[in-house]
Amino acid sequence: MPRPPDLAKRRQLLERIHDYVIRNGLSGLSLRPLATELGTSDRMLLYYFGTKERLIAEVLAMDDRRPLLRIRDRLDAAGPPGDAAAMRRLMEEVWQLFTAPDVRASFPLHVEVMADSLLHPERYGPVMHNALTQWTDLLASTLRGTGMPEDRARIHATLLVGAVFGLQLAPLTNDRWDHATAAYRDLLDCLEPAWCATGDTR
Repeated sequence: MPRPPDLAKRRQLLERIHDYVIRNGLSGLSLRPLATELGTSDRMLLYYFGTKERLIAEVLAMDDRRPLLRIRDRLDAAGPPGDAAAMRRLMEEVWQLFTAPDVRASFPLHVEVMADSLLHPERYGPVMHNALTQWTDLLASTLRGTGMPEDRARIHATLLVGAVFGLQLAPLTNDRWDHATAAYRDLLDCLEPAWCATGDTR
């Protein structure tokens, strides 16, 4: 009977793989050079992760889960926002989490995976779909808690998730994070009046 994988070692490997991929990107990524860099073998990487695609999916999930879990923990501790001002503070926090240095450093990798998933949806399409769906579902549920109808909450959540991801693209090239933050806050200004319109289905 084969011995089960050492979960602690697997976690350590995943952290080191994360750092390697952030530094080097996905283009031309091969398991053998990666294994050499890590002081292991490609067979051992396959033992722990199964396939290269699954390995990359887990690397991406590490970054996606960090802000997602922080927001979920916040909602569990404080409950859903009860008014527009509380919802605004929550959405400001979402932006701050996604643009924090540790998450921001990995965003070029997400852009690379997004592009690859469009050309080769069988590789990373489910990874990006799951990440976007989790965020959209969480925000839609939170907006429904303010009294917003389901369909409108889903539209606002889709817009907010798209803005959080999309507004990070330009600063990767021009480093104008202040402009991206200002644009995001302008979007919140436009959406905020509707966040406590209980029963408003316009």
